[in-house]
Amino acid sequence: MVGSGLPAASHVEVIEDDGQAPEPAAMWVLRGAVSHERHVTHAERDALAAVQEPLGRPAAIRAALIPIRKSERWWTLPQDERRRLFEERSHHIAIGLGHLPAVGRRLHHARDLGEPFDFLTWFEFAPADTDRFEELVELLRGTEERAYVEREIDIRLVRYEERS
Repeated sequence: MVGSGLPAASHVEVIEDDGQAPEPAAMWVLRGAVSHERHVTHAERDALAAVQEPLGRPAAIRAALIPIRKSERWWTLPQDERRRLFEERSHHIAIGLGHLPAVGRRLHHARDLGEPFDFLTWFEFAPADTDRFEELVELLRGTEERAYVEREIDIRLVRYEERS
Protein backbone atom coordinates (compact mmCIF):
# COMPACT_ATOMS: atom_id res chain seq x y z
CA MET A 1 0.00 0.00 0.00
CA VAL A 2 1.10 3.52 -0.76
CA GLY A 3 -0.73 6.40 0.94
CA SER A 4 -3.83 6.12 3.07
CA GLY A 5 -6.03 3.02 3.07
CA LEU A 6 -9.78 2.48 3.06
CA PRO A 7 -12.00 1.47 5.98
CA ALA A 8 -12.25 -2.30 6.49
CA ALA A 9 -15.15 -3.96 4.69
CA SER A 10 -16.45 -7.51 5.09
CA HIS A 11 -17.26 -7.97 1.40
CA VAL A 12 -17.12 -6.24 -1.96
CA GLU A 13 -19.85 -6.01 -4.55
CA VAL A 14 -18.93 -5.34 -8.16
CA ILE A 15 -21.68 -3.46 -9.97
CA GLU A 16 -21.27 -3.17 -13.72
CA ASP A 17 -24.58 -1.40 -14.41
CA ASP A 18 -24.60 2.40 -14.27
CA GLY A 19 -28.25 2.35 -13.21
CA GLN A 20 -27.75 0.11 -10.18
CA ALA A 21 -26.98 1.98 -6.98
CA PRO A 22 -24.65 0.60 -4.31
CA GLU A 23 -26.03 -0.51 -0.97
CA PRO A 24 -26.86 2.51 1.23
CA ALA A 25 -24.75 1.09 4.08
CA ALA A 26 -21.63 0.64 1.91
CA MET A 27 -18.37 1.42 3.73
CA TRP A 28 -16.93 2.89 0.54
CA VAL A 29 -17.76 3.09 -3.16
CA LEU A 30 -15.22 3.25 -5.97
CA ARG A 31 -16.39 4.17 -9.45
CA GLY A 32 -14.64 3.74 -12.75
CA ALA A 33 -15.44 3.43 -16.43
CA VAL A 34 -14.11 0.97 -18.96
CA SER A 35 -12.82 3.18 -21.73
CA HIS A 36 -10.84 2.87 -24.91
CA GLU A 37 -7.29 1.69 -24.33
CA ARG A 38 -5.26 4.86 -24.10
CA HIS A 39 -1.65 3.73 -23.86
CA VAL A 40 -1.51 0.83 -26.31
CA THR A 41 -0.67 0.59 -29.97
CA HIS A 42 -2.89 -1.28 -32.40
CA ALA A 43 -0.46 -4.22 -32.44
CA GLU A 44 -0.33 -4.35 -28.62
CA ARG A 45 -4.13 -4.27 -28.38
CA ASP A 46 -4.38 -7.16 -30.84
CA ALA A 47 -1.74 -9.16 -28.95
CA LEU A 48 -3.58 -8.66 -25.65
CA ALA A 49 -6.95 -9.59 -27.17
CA ALA A 50 -5.50 -12.76 -28.70
CA VAL A 51 -4.59 -14.25 -25.30
CA GLN A 52 -6.89 -12.51 -22.79
CA GLU A 53 -9.50 -14.82 -21.32
CA PRO A 54 -12.87 -13.32 -20.38
CA LEU A 55 -13.46 -12.24 -16.81
CA GLY A 56 -15.81 -14.30 -14.70
CA ARG A 57 -14.25 -17.68 -15.50
CA PRO A 58 -15.58 -20.25 -13.00
CA ALA A 59 -12.08 -21.31 -11.88
CA ALA A 60 -10.92 -17.71 -11.31
CA ILE A 61 -12.28 -17.34 -7.78
CA ARG A 62 -9.45 -15.10 -6.58
CA ALA A 63 -9.33 -11.43 -7.43
CA ALA A 64 -7.47 -8.26 -6.62
CA LEU A 65 -8.80 -4.75 -6.81
CA ILE A 66 -5.94 -2.27 -6.87
CA PRO A 67 -7.00 1.37 -6.96
CA ILE A 68 -4.14 3.65 -8.04
CA ARG A 69 -3.63 7.40 -8.05
CA LYS A 70 -0.72 8.87 -9.95
CA SER A 71 1.01 12.11 -9.00
CA GLU A 72 0.26 15.44 -10.60
CA ARG A 73 3.80 15.21 -12.01
CA TRP A 74 2.62 12.20 -14.09
CA TRP A 75 -0.41 14.03 -15.45
CA THR A 76 1.60 17.09 -16.47
CA LEU A 77 3.89 14.98 -18.66
CA PRO A 78 3.05 15.11 -22.37
CA GLN A 79 1.21 12.01 -23.66
CA ASP A 80 4.23 10.81 -25.64
CA GLU A 81 6.44 10.91 -22.52
CA ARG A 82 3.83 9.01 -20.48
CA ARG A 83 3.76 6.39 -23.24
CA ARG A 84 7.58 6.13 -23.17
CA LEU A 85 7.54 5.62 -19.39
CA PHE A 86 4.58 3.23 -19.52
CA GLU A 87 5.82 0.81 -22.16
CA GLU A 88 9.16 1.67 -23.70
CA ARG A 89 10.92 2.05 -20.34
CA SER A 90 8.67 0.17 -17.90
CA HIS A 91 7.38 -2.53 -20.30
CA HIS A 92 3.96 -2.50 -18.60
CA ILE A 93 2.11 -4.17 -21.51
CA ALA A 94 4.86 -6.71 -22.17
CA ILE A 95 4.83 -7.71 -18.49
CA GLY A 96 1.05 -8.12 -18.59
CA LEU A 97 1.21 -10.18 -21.78
CA GLY A 98 3.64 -12.55 -20.10
CA HIS A 99 1.01 -13.37 -17.46
CA LEU A 100 -1.98 -13.92 -19.74
CA PRO A 101 -4.19 -15.90 -19.90
CA ALA A 102 -3.58 -17.04 -16.29
CA VAL A 103 -4.39 -13.60 -14.90
CA GLY A 104 -7.42 -11.83 -16.34
CA ARG A 105 -7.47 -8.07 -16.05
CA ARG A 106 -9.55 -4.99 -16.72
CA LEU A 107 -8.68 -1.34 -16.25
CA HIS A 108 -11.33 1.15 -15.12
CA HIS A 109 -10.63 4.86 -15.54
CA ALA A 110 -11.75 7.02 -12.62
CA ARG A 111 -9.81 10.30 -12.86
CA ASP A 112 -12.27 11.97 -15.24
CA LEU A 113 -15.14 11.00 -12.90
CA GLY A 114 -13.65 13.06 -10.06
CA GLU A 115 -12.90 9.94 -8.03
CA PRO A 116 -10.08 9.69 -5.43
CA PHE A 117 -8.17 7.25 -7.67
CA ASP A 118 -7.15 7.58 -11.31
CA PHE A 119 -7.47 3.87 -12.09
CA LEU A 120 -9.19 0.84 -10.63
CA THR A 121 -7.25 -2.21 -11.74
CA TRP A 122 -9.15 -5.50 -11.49
CA PHE A 123 -7.45 -8.90 -11.73
CA GLU A 124 -8.95 -12.41 -11.60
CA PHE A 125 -7.11 -15.71 -11.34
CA ALA A 126 -7.52 -19.29 -10.22
CA PRO A 127 -5.93 -20.36 -6.91
CA ALA A 128 -3.38 -22.37 -8.91
CA ASP A 129 -2.27 -19.11 -10.61
CA THR A 130 -1.71 -17.11 -7.42
CA ASP A 131 2.09 -17.23 -7.86
CA ARG A 132 1.74 -15.90 -11.43
CA PHE A 133 -0.35 -13.01 -10.13
CA GLU A 134 2.12 -12.23 -7.33
CA GLU A 135 4.95 -12.22 -9.87
CA LEU A 136 2.99 -9.87 -12.14
CA VAL A 137 2.37 -7.39 -9.32
CA GLU A 138 5.99 -7.56 -8.16
CA LEU A 139 7.29 -6.88 -11.67
CA LEU A 140 4.91 -3.95 -12.23
CA ARG A 141 5.82 -2.42 -8.88
CA GLY A 142 9.49 -2.59 -9.83
CA THR A 143 9.13 -0.38 -12.92
CA GLU A 144 10.19 3.21 -13.45
CA GLU A 145 6.53 4.16 -13.89
CA ARG A 146 5.94 3.19 -10.25
CA ALA A 147 7.73 6.36 -9.09
CA TYR A 148 4.64 8.31 -10.19
CA VAL A 149 2.21 6.37 -7.94
CA GLU A 150 1.22 8.41 -4.89
CA ARG A 151 -1.60 6.20 -3.63
CA GLU A 152 -2.26 2.49 -4.11
CA ILE A 153 -4.32 0.01 -2.15
CA ASP A 154 -4.12 -3.73 -2.74
CA ILE A 155 -7.45 -5.42 -1.93
CA ARG A 156 -7.45 -9.21 -2.22
CA LEU A 157 -10.74 -11.05 -2.66
CA VAL A 158 -12.11 -14.58 -2.85
CA ARG A 159 -15.43 -15.30 -4.53
CA TYR A 160 -17.65 -17.58 -2.53
CA GLU A 161 -20.61 -19.18 -4.20
CA GLU A 162 -23.93 -18.78 -2.45
CA ARG A 163 -25.29 -22.09 -1.24
CA SER A 164 -29.00 -22.85 -1.42
